[in-house]
Amino acid sequence: QVQPVESGGGLVQPGGSLTLSCAASGSIFRLNAMGWYRQAPGKERELVATVTTYSTTNYADSVKGRFTISRDNAKGTLYLQMNSLKPEDTAVYYCNTNPPFGAYSWGKGTLVTVSS
Repeated sequence: QVQPVESGGGLVQPGGSLTLSCAASGSIFRLNAMGWYRQAPGKERELVATVTTYSTTNYADSVKGRFTISRDNAKGTLYLQMNSLKPEDTAVYYCNTNPPFGAYSWGKGTLVTVSS
């Protein structure tokens, strides 16, 4: 089973910015809507942002206006630009298809920590 590879996480102060990347090559990526998900400590994994094959985007209310999802089909890469980060954005971030129907297994994710 193919596993996406997420990167770009790190420690950032409140109000800061980060850009996450997800390498998920192949026809699975090109032919499916994709999403960024996150899981905070002690919480369930949640859907943060989605992008269709036509690059139509949608966002969870908690990140709307602060996060931007995009995709580069030629590179097989999904991005998440995160601005105005808040401590409650602290989580491990994952990418997968939307919905995650099993074409990709869950990757290791990338940890984002927002703290002063």
